[in-house]
Amino acid sequence: MAPRMYVVATAGHVDHGKSTLVRALTGMEPDRLEEERRRGLTIELGYAWTTLPSGERVAFVDVPGHERFLGTMLAGVGPVPAVMFVVAADEGWMPQSEEHLVALRTLGVRHGLLAVTRADLADPAPALEDARDRLAEAGLGDVEALAVSGRTGEGLDGLRAALDRLVAALPAPDPRAPVRLWIDRAFSVRGSGTVVTGTLPAGRVEVGDELELDGEPVRVRALESLKEHVESVTGVARVALNLRGRIVPRRGTPSSRPAPGRRRAWPTCA
Repeated sequence: MAPRMYVVATAGHVDHGKSTLVRALTGMEPDRLEEERRRGLTIELGYAWTTLPSGERVAFVDVPGHERFLGTMLAGVGPVPAVMFVVAADEGWMPQSEEHLVALRTLGVRHGLLAVTRADLADPAPALEDARDRLAEAGLGDVEALAVSGRTGEGLDGLRAALDRLVAALPAPDPRAPVRLWIDRAFSVRGSGTVVTGTLPAGRVEVGDELELDGEPVRVRALESLKEHVESVTGVARVALNLRGRIVPRRGTPSSRPAPGRRRAWPTCA
């Protein structure tokens, strides 16, 4: 049986090492834009994935931490069942740490773990204790907390094992649930047409399915998951859909209730 996919979002204050940690865990570059790499600042949602020690696959949605990009953060976190909350040992809890925690609580994210980064620069114990208490008060419970360094590799093996324990404890999504795809990117590919990407929290999407977007029918021409062409995918999963239809989707496009028997594509607002 093929391993399940799990999707985990990052959260935390700007420049606390979210992207550095994802890069160290996966070997992939989550910052897609040249400007992001030049400034060392995440602006858009980033995506990376890896195989955990158990053999299960986990995909990360890496979100920006700057207050100007809170809407983009919401687009990435909205449908994700779990979070890796990041706090830097040398700075501790900061304003966007609180903003992201409020967003997580509002969106109903109740599963996660805490990674206190830059443990090579400062004693991580104070930041770890404070952040763990705040996450518990916000409804995430007694989260597992680890001190790590994306720069030196300290604690990464322990973090991978903690991610395995986190995803193993997540409730199984219903493959028969209505399809509600949260669109976080929409673009055109020459020769293929419109492509949207997003996190599918539950349900099943197949090539040939008809979805509804902004009141208009669209058909799934092709389907990818983690850059692999597939005929169908079941949530939770990262997916890219090549769509045929008259509507031009974009992040934040409003959706409406589909006609009976029709599936639905739900974009997020950002």
